[in-house]
Amino acid sequence: MTGVAGAAPGGAAPGVPLSPMDDYPVHQIAEVIRHVGTSDRNFYDRYYFNCAPRLDGEGPAGADAPFLLIIGMGQYPNLGTADAFAVLRRGDDHLVVRASKALGEDRMDTAVGPLRIEVIEGLRRLRVVLEPSPDNPDLSFDLTFTADAPAHLETRHFDRSLGRVTFDTQRFVQTGTWSGSITVAQQTVPVTDAGWAGNRDRSWGVRPVGEAEPPGRRAEPAETERACFFWIYAVLRFSEFVIITILQEDADGARIVEDAVRLWRAPGRAPEPLALPEHSLRFVPGGREVAGAELTFQRRDGAGGLGEPLRIECTPSVAGYIGVGTGYGLEQDWRHGMWQGPLAVQQLRRAVPEIAPWERMLCPVDNIAWCELTEGGRTESGEGLFECAVIGAYPRYGFHGLGDVAE
Repeated sequence: MTGVAGAAPGGAAPGVPLSPMDDYPVHQIAEVIRHVGTSDRNFYDRYYFNCAPRLDGEGPAGADAPFLLIIGMGQYPNLGTADAFAVLRRGDDHLVVRASKALGEDRMDTAVGPLRIEVIEGLRRLRVVLEPSPDNPDLSFDLTFTADAPAHLETRHFDRSLGRVTFDTQRFVQTGTWSGSITVAQQTVPVTDAGWAGNRDRSWGVRPVGEAEPPGRRAEPAETERACFFWIYAVLRFSEFVIITILQEDADGARIVEDAVRLWRAPGRAPEPLALPEHSLRFVPGGREVAGAELTFQRRDGAGGLGEPLRIECTPSVAGYIGVGTGYGLEQDWRHGMWQGPLAVQQLRRAVPEIAPWERMLCPVDNIAWCELTEGGRTESGEGLFECAVIGAYPRYGFHGLGDVAE
């Protein structure tokens, strides 16, 4: 018996952009899954992970130096591309593996060259693999993330610039532990749940990606002089809970996005919203890297008012320069979503002291930080991610233009 003329037995008819995911009841619009609900070129769908030895435990064998691995993978349906990166900070070594490919029909294909992500159990366990190859001889890994707290759906991030929507994104974040191994320059480091931790997120929506667009009016001095990207993203782990804080402000300190919550590890305990998050930052002289930060929050009392404040002091320990070589916009020849051909895989290596101050200033820095929480007369130590960027004018901290640095 023959099939329908022009059809591919066991698959889709030629020219029809079906994929295996279309067999699941997950459609949100009257389109196949590979077509998203907007034609905006800047639509993206992304994974992010960080993995590091616990600061209060033993690091990699024989290593007293900083060690932090950050991994990302994104799909850009309206640009027809997908890309991925891994960036390792080990001592003064900044090692990047990055890959880009043409996006195929199957959105469930989360492999880009040698790097792939496997969802073992949604919102619980994921596997991240970087296979060794001639294009990335110095870094490979096979790691499994296991959640140790619920996933938190963050406040939707929405912003306009000169009338155009520049950000319209949704994201969830989750903390967990890591197991497996990382191989660096043929030396394998065992990774155990007891000694390694981090957080991961999934985000999707619209934000600037791909080849740079003509700036138009945005290049006018009146626009550039007040341009600002002030950003704090903290995911701080304590023994019984996680505190997550997101703040984006304009040059005048007005909030563009704000979210602060305490997630309890104990099953069934509801998240606790934290009110009025505020920041006080201290900077390393000669740049804008954070030397220390205090975050303060107000708790709600049982009567609907505000109770005693909660304070967290953060001290960065390991800095990961996530923007250098990975596609976040510093290098004009490799940006997230940019067309690099059907498949491209590259390895880059730099010495951390050689990363220029302007490079460190123009992208967020992912810090693994010690933190001390003070609440109701008691203190508790913790650790986690303190990601921060102060780009452009932000007069509150003495930055009146793009090139100003801390004294």
